[in-house]
Amino acid sequence: MNHVTHTTIVNFIWSIADDVLRDVYVRGKYRDVILPMTVIRRLDALLEPSKQAVLGMKKQLDDAGVANQHAALCQASGEAFYNVSPFTLRDLKNRAKQQQLKADFEAYLDGFSPNVQEILDKFKFRNQIPTLIEADILGHIIEKFLDPRINLSPKPVQDVDGNELLPALDNHAMGTIFEELIRRFNEENNEEAGEHFTPRDVVKLMSDLIFLPVADDIESGTYLVYDGACGTGGMLTVAEERLAELAASHGKDVSIHLFGQEVQPETYAISKADLLLKGEGAEAENMKYGSTLSSDAFPSQEFDFMLSNPPYGKSWKTDLERLGGKRDITDLRFVTQHGGDPEYKMITRSSDGQLMFLVNKLAKMKHTTRLGSRIAEVHNGSSLFTGDAGQGESNIRRWIIENDWLEAIIALPENMFYNTGIATYIWLLTNRKSEARKGKVQLIDATEDYVPLRRNLGKKNCELSEEQIRNIVDLVVKPIETGKSKIFPNEAFGYWKIIVDRPLRLTVDLSETRLKRFESACAKMKEEPLAKLARRVAETLGAGPHRDFNAFMDACKADADKHGVKLTAKRKKLLQSELCDTSEDAAPAIKKIHKPGNATPDPIHGLYELEVNGKPCIVEYEPDTVLRDNEQVPLLEDGGIEAFFQREVLPYTPDAWIDDSKTQIGYEISFARHFYKPAPMRTLEEIKADIYALEQETEGLLEQIVGEAER
Repeated sequence: MNHVTHTTIVNFIWSIADDVLRDVYVRGKYRDVILPMTVIRRLDALLEPSKQAVLGMKKQLDDAGVANQHAALCQASGEAFYNVSPFTLRDLKNRAKQQQLKADFEAYLDGFSPNVQEILDKFKFRNQIPTLIEADILGHIIEKFLDPRINLSPKPVQDVDGNELLPALDNHAMGTIFEELIRRFNEENNEEAGEHFTPRDVVKLMSDLIFLPVADDIESGTYLVYDGACGTGGMLTVAEERLAELAASHGKDVSIHLFGQEVQPETYAISKADLLLKGEGAEAENMKYGSTLSSDAFPSQEFDFMLSNPPYGKSWKTDLERLGGKRDITDLRFVTQHGGDPEYKMITRSSDGQLMFLVNKLAKMKHTTRLGSRIAEVHNGSSLFTGDAGQGESNIRRWIIENDWLEAIIALPENMFYNTGIATYIWLLTNRKSEARKGKVQLIDATEDYVPLRRNLGKKNCELSEEQIRNIVDLVVKPIETGKSKIFPNEAFGYWKIIVDRPLRLTVDLSETRLKRFESACAKMKEEPLAKLARRVAETLGAGPHRDFNAFMDACKADADKHGVKLTAKRKKLLQSELCDTSEDAAPAIKKIHKPGNATPDPIHGLYELEVNGKPCIVEYEPDTVLRDNEQVPLLEDGGIEAFFQREVLPYTPDAWIDDSKTQIGYEISFARHFYKPAPMRTLEEIKADIYALEQETEGLLEQIVGEAER
């Protein structure tokens, strides 16, 4: 099909909306009629030649009492679908009475095979029939789609002498026309387009990124391609075309099977219809409806190549609840074993599930094939850094990088997508890194690689040229360091998050005012024995303030033992909260005393040598949670955590220590840090000129003000 024919057909179908639907539908709703009718007319054209054969087969099967008729009817139609109603669209063209047309058209739709029925149901096309009948335009729409000036049939239109009037429309050409209509409708409704539609230039780049680095290693055989957020399926079909093209150029014979899942009904219908229109009925069956996160349609399937543009910044709370909630989720895609943790959870905050789609893909990698699996996925910036050490997002990054799956991340220009102008990134992953890439991650800054569009498409105001796509892919195929490409060891993105504690230092106030307040608190809690204990201790120690909380507690314990009062944890807490204040010059409060020989002094980790009751002991201090702080220590820190602590913490807080039990590993990726470009310094001459200009301006204003005052 040449470009002129393609454009003619697209423009004609596009014009049907304005000619027939105007004043009945708002522009944003034209697609609700035009897309399903385009599908219906193409299927109708494909089935016209075999109509009588299908009806004959249907009668035979019914007469024989055969229940499962699908395979036989598909064989009779010669397609992956059929229609067993007595009608074709041409039969309905001349129905004069609207109610008869409605009844016959509905019977015609009901005659389609189950796979087409599902498409019509997800389009919700039957919901449009009452509106079309009421407005008396259903017949006009059918007539338009049967217009002799366009041919949606796989056979050419000829005159009586056999001369070709209109060329045949093969499946691929029909698919291209359908995709063009989808693109136009998405541009019309650009506020929604980015949810299901990735610009073709970005899809081309993603396809080249997953295929070209292994192009020489592709063998003849079968390859499975998957998109867990497939939208209208455009990403899958572009990937299929690119893989087939590369295989052919290398003399390889490949069979490519597409798999996708989509949660939006109409979008899913488009993806399935597109494949049917291209003659890929088997692939259409691999398009599944439902949520990838909570209702995975391919739980045990593995794929060779995977690519997606999942929703970002979108809540997945409903999916999370269906999976059991954050605490009770057991799905093995999202809970695994890693880093010594038998229940390593990779569950992001419920407000944004984009990284969950990536984890889903990684769970579907092939581990036993020579090529393994390659993945390309679009994310916004939050996937790079959101989430603290130990939280879901950071755990996902850690799992990916420590398994050495992350090959590269490419920063795209802003305003590349239809519904958002924010920064976006392509993550490229594989479980078969080349020797040169092992243990490394490549970051590519392609934010300035674009050409402007002549007119904006929604928020999209630029695109990638073929040359720019080629240049980006070349950096991945042959990774080198340039101003736009930097290569780092995996550990460069990791850090230890350490908790830095300082001792709790308490003074004890046993003044009369404080004791009365304490007695009042004890009365409310029915703790009169504790109030009496405090009185006796105050008589022994004096009013204070006492700067050694440990000595106070020893006195309390001695009094409690003497008077048979149990000094429970609750009572100790009450004594501390009501009678003590923090003070920098007080002695540290002791939390635990170790038996001799059970510990060795280690001040960095909170073990101090101290004389208690005249005996040398190893003690741990009670931490002051108000003074608690945290530090990020790079995994590549020379000398590790202790060297960092000695250099960066102890000189400023010599009584600090590290709580080892709370140390966690985190990962984040900062493009801004690695590609930071400082603004050039201004010259002294420029600064002097600015100052001189300001002085002159100030003098002028001052003269004006003084002059007005004198007048």
